[in-house]
Amino acid sequence: MALKPGFSASEALQRELLGHARVRLGAAVAPKELAFVPGLPRTRSGKIMRRLLKARELGLPEGDTSTLEADT
Repeated sequence: MALKPGFSASEALQRELLGHARVRLGAAVAPKELAFVPGLPRTRSGKIMRRLLKARELGLPEGDTSTLEADT
């Protein structure tokens, strides 16, 4: 999860976000953990590259990254 300017990663913020997700989504589908990152991989047009996030999480090859805005 990338934070907006003005927010800092903390354990209290993580607990608050997880609690909010649990209330809004329900315990069965709410995430069990969150990881704060400096930025998300985006294309030059600004779209988040979801397949790249999934590949990184699962430890799979990232494939073609020629459309990345910048290495993140």
